[in-house]
Amino acid sequence: MDKVITTPLVKEIAEKLTAGEQVYITGTIYSARDAAHKRMYEAIARGEDPPFPIKNSIIYYMGPSPARPEQVIGSAGPTTAGRMDKYTPVLLDMGLMGMIGKGTRSIEVIEAMKRNGAVYFAAPPGAGALLSKCIKKARVIAYDDLGTEAVHELYVEGFPAVVAIDAKGNNLYAQIG
Repeated sequence: MDKVITTPLVKEIAEKLTAGEQVYITGTIYSARDAAHKRMYEAIARGEDPPFPIKNSIIYYMGPSPARPEQVIGSAGPTTAGRMDKYTPVLLDMGLMGMIGKGTRSIEVIEAMKRNGAVYFAAPPGAGALLSKCIKKARVIAYDDLGTEAVHELYVEGFPAVVAIDAKGNNLYAQIG
């Protein structure tokens, strides 16, 4: 059965999701890719606050294409999550509850997810134009010099995803691989 979840994503909800479930996400999420993750990680290591509240947030691994006139955002498909794995355990330990991307995750990330009750969602690759229609508002909130890799605050409605790895470590990729 499909589930509708809203942000902020609290641990009690995240822990009830199971690998393979289809979800529709509504609320505020944040986009960040490789370069933004590196900057956030370095800022946190210096004792600085990240550019958005990490606790109970969802990060979408996406760098949108430029918006055409009359559009909120350009194509907004997922990128490979594994490129963020080096930085992710720190964010999970700070309370990050969800990540959206494509592809598998490292053992270190899965262990941090289990430790913190977080989930990893897979968005359908190749559907960036369709996914962009679920994004109702978008604005750059940090690292604008990175262009499309800047951190965006996104308001989404009915954003489709599948629970790829749940808070217990059940891994859809391992089940179908």
